[in-house]
Formats: sequence, structure tokens, C-alpha cells
Amino acid sequence: MLVLASVAVYLTYSFVGIFVLGVFGYYATRPLCDRLGRVVDSERLAATLTVLVVLLPVLVLVLYTGTQVVHQVQQQLGGNAASMLAARLFGIDGFPASGQTRLLSLLDNPFSGSTLQGSLWSLLQNGLSVVQAAFGAVILLGLSVTLSYVLLERDDALAETFVTLVGGRETTAYAYARAVDDDLESVFFGNLVFVVVMAVIATVLYAATNVVAPQGLQVPMILALGFLTGLASLIPIVVGKVVYLPVVAYLALQATRTSGNHLPFVGGAFLVYALVLDILPQSFIQPYLSGRQFDTILLLFAYVLGPILLGWYGFFLLPIVVVLLFEAVRIVLPQLVHGETLDAEPMLAAEVGSNPTNLRDEYTQSDGASDDTESSS
Repeated sequence: MLVLASVAVYLTYSFVGIFVLGVFGYYATRPLCDRLGRVVDSERLAATLTVLVVLLPVLVLVLYTGTQVVHQVQQQLGGNAASMLAARLFGIDGFPASGQTRLLSLLDNPFSGSTLQGSLWSLLQNGLSVVQAAFGAVILLGLSVTLSYVLLERDDALAETFVTLVGGRETTAYAYARAVDDDLESVFFGNLVFVVVMAVIATVLYAATNVVAPQGLQVPMILALGFLTGLASLIPIVVGKVVYLPVVAYLALQATRTSGNHLPFVGGAFLVYALVLDILPQSFIQPYLSGRQFDTILLLFAYVLGPILLGWYGFFLLPIVVVLLFEAVRIVLPQLVHGETLDAEPMLAAEVGSNPTNLRDEYTQSDGASDDTESSS
């Protein structure tokens, strides 16, 4: 068993990007798949529609937007900044230095004169770099989506197998797994919807600013800034400030360099940004979309440190690790330290995270209701 466990850990580590993206896709779309399953009355059809209509378009959009962000950073800050960002986030830091430079140059402008010039061997190397990157992205996306589909279609069967394995729903192992499961759904589904909504609002707001702005005042990189504002909205207290304050400063700098007094317009834009991108999401949008939230301070560190420490997949992996550790400390550790018999009731931070006892009771009630329905029919 130890050898098999070691092999499983090694394989998971080797394909960690596929694994965490697939798990994210599962938890981010599971509530939608459950609702759809009640309509179409088929788990397979519901999982297929969820993946094709929701998950795949979202992942493609995120991939495209991420590429545009790197492209815009390269234009605004220079090639070195973009190279470091792309190498770290997209995992090409393992390429040789010449390969990184060539690939980033191709991504920035595939048909530039410098790219098309050179020997046949150089052109072949450029083409192989692009094919390698594109093939890797397609394989990663395809396998991740497939994993999400399998989990969506077979999660009930997997859950029953786990219950049998741990010895029933009264065990601590089941309580721990159920709390982790509910927290991950809350984190990924609620925050995904929140990020999408805030990114759309921010993009529309920046575009509207350019429409009504005086001559000489423009917000650059609208799509990239809208996407970054959506991501920044996950950070407690900070929310959109980390993006819209530099935008306001940039508008003020433009206003000082143009004729006429445009600073009142900049002040008005600041007030609108503060209301729509700061007060509105914290007061109304996030509580409405996310419902019961996992501890936001822990998520702050997970979302910020994950990509820095691990690359792009750290944005998904570190929140999973944080949830696993938090629920272990909350449910299991205090009883082990006190030498007490393990049970399903959390002894620490009962007001934070999911309550596994309530979740078990809800499952028992729903299961009993379904049994009554079947017997009456």
C-alpha cells in the first residue's frame, strides 16, 4: 500500500496542473450541473451540457484574457517584465533562455519581420516552439475538462464509495471530507461567479469612461484592467483599489498634460469607481453571490501567494491546501491533542467554514424524502 500511495502521489505531482484545474472546474460548476440535472433528469447529459456550455468557454476566455494581459504588459512595461511574468505564470521558465525569448516574441507578434527572417532552421525552431506551447495548452485544457466531466457525472457514485471506505456517515473522516467538499464548492463556485460579474462591470465602466472622457484622457488596456479588477475583487478590503487607483492616477497625469481643467472629471471618475468597484461589491454583490464564505483572510494569502510560489496552478492549488489544513485543524486536531474520541462535531471556529453535522443531517433528510417519494410512487 505504501508503494502504491507513493506512486499515486508522484503521478499527482507530475500532473498537478491538470489535477487542480479539473478539481476547480468540478467545484466551480457543480451547483449548475445539479440544477441542470434536475431539469434533464440525466447525470451524463447534465455533465456534458455543463462542460460544453459553461466550463469550456470560461477556461478558454480565461486563457485568452491571460494572454492579452501578458501582451499588454509587454507593450506598456517592456519585454523583460512580460518575459518574467509569462515565464513564471505559464510555466515556460523550464525552457532554455533562447526558447523563452523566441516563444514570447512569437506570442507578441507572430508575423513580425524579425520572426520571419532568418535561416530555415531558425524558422523551424520558431514553428516547433509555437506548436509545443499550443499542443501543451490543448492537452492541459482537454484533460482538465475531461477530469471535471468525470467528477460531475460520477460524483454520487464516488461519494458512496468513500462512505463505504470510511465506515459510514457518522465517522470523523466523513465529517472532515464533507466539510472540505462544501467549503471548496463555496470558494470556487461563489468566487468564480463573483470574479466574472466584477470583471464585466469593471470592463464596462472603463469603456464608458473612455466614451465620456475629455479629449486626451483615455483608460488603456480596458479588457486586461477589467479582468485584473475582477481578480482583485477577491482580496478582502483591497478589492478593486489595487487596479482603479492606478487608473485614476494615470487619468490625473493625462489631465495635467492636456489643455483645460479636466481634474474635476478625474475626481468624478474616482467617486464612481469607489462606489461601483469598492463599496458595491463588498456590501451587496459578494454576499449575494457567495453566501456563506470561507474565511476571507486565509483566502487572501492563498490567492496572492499561490501564483507567486507555484506558478499559475498555485491560484487553484493553494486554496485547496488551505481548506484541507483549516478543516483538519478545526475538526480533527483538537480532539487528537486532548486525547478524546474523534467525532464529527468541530471544536474550533464553529462559526467559520461548513458544519459537517448540519450537512449530514441535511443529506439524511433529503435521502429520506427521496425514499418516501419512491415508495409512494
